[in-house]
Amino acid sequence: MADPAAEHAVLGQIDQTELVELGKSLVRIPSFIGEETPAARWVASYLSSRGYEVDLQEVEKGWFQTVATLKGSGGGRSLMLNGHLDINPLATGWTRDPFDPWEEGDRLYGAGIRNMKSGVAAMIHAAEAIRRSGVSLAGDIVVACVLGELQGGVGTKHLIDRGYKPDAAVVTEPYGAHNVVTKHGGMSVFSLHIRGRHPAGEDVDGVDAIPLMLRAIDAIYKTKLTFQPWDVPGLPWVKIGSIIGGRGEDYDLRSVSRNSDLCTAFVAVSTVPGMTAQTIRRDLERTLGALKEQEPDLEYQLVNPVERKFHTWIMDHPPMDMPVDQEIVQTVAAGYRKVTGQELRGIGAPASELSARYGDDDAHLWLSGIPAPIYGPAGGSYGEDYSSIDEMVLCARVLALTALDFCS
Repeated sequence: MADPAAEHAVLGQIDQTELVELGKSLVRIPSFIGEETPAARWVASYLSSRGYEVDLQEVEKGWFQTVATLKGSGGGRSLMLNGHLDINPLATGWTRDPFDPWEEGDRLYGAGIRNMKSGVAAMIHAAEAIRRSGVSLAGDIVVACVLGELQGGVGTKHLIDRGYKPDAAVVTEPYGAHNVVTKHGGMSVFSLHIRGRHPAGEDVDGVDAIPLMLRAIDAIYKTKLTFQPWDVPGLPWVKIGSIIGGRGEDYDLRSVSRNSDLCTAFVAVSTVPGMTAQTIRRDLERTLGALKEQEPDLEYQLVNPVERKFHTWIMDHPPMDMPVDQEIVQTVAAGYRKVTGQELRGIGAPASELSARYGDDDAHLWLSGIPAPIYGPAGGSYGEDYSSIDEMVLCARVLALTALDFCS
């Protein structure tokens, strides 16, 4: 347990203005899926100049993430603070430059600030609060700013495979500063390709892949998935959010197709324990096979993992179900209690059924033997990209006390 003087010294280094500016700096560097390297290099420079041991990891050729370590004096437990640098594609509706962040009241707006540059800023600032306080820790704090979480956790899986095995971790996904999440669904994604045929000779109509895809989508939404009931509402969940049709093998956007010879949809399935890509494939192929009996022209291909050319999900996130009595969970809860004088509102599944549908990197850490709850600042939605500044500050304070306690 850290002594009160050390806690006071560390909390005295949390500065809202500096934290917000750090969040803004991260937003100003676009880091879409597959394009995280400039942000990783910026973080590497930021932390290297402050005395961290920086590992700029090349996950694939030219594709980098940053793992930085604030070294302890030795003999203590290590804690990883983990957050991803990749951001979602821009939603519609922006009326200002999304990469020129701004504040409105308690809200910090900017592309990717909610998911999850606010959490990345909070965890970096928490580590910095400990460093600047002068308090000595026995154990290391590892600050992992990873790539490819929105592709299934490529970066976190890479660092685990390269030997990073801290005693515990906290993942700063945007589930809210008043809750610790230890339980949520996984995610498995398939590309579904349906072949059409251009008219030729006596075949005056050909086969249009788009109407067939519409039939397939309707059938997929009615698929009875194989699963064991779980006590998280709303799971499993199937969603098709992207379709490409009539653009040929190269998905060329020029001209207008009058007959689609190829249509592709992306089938995302939020999973519960026991479900795998293999069980989902069997269920979907049973559905598509029944449809083919009604539509003899249906030619389809179901692909998992999704082909790399689509720059989307390339590995599965498993579901997460970690016992709430893990020491790191209770350490976060104790830090929250010290900062707020109150108990957390919830420990376990997310408060929102919607939030429980998504996979996160904590599951990869947990399956490798690293207890890894989620604790990070919440904000708006995909369509309204902001983070709560108050929650960013609260998270930074709680994370700083968590690291101080766990690594002392």
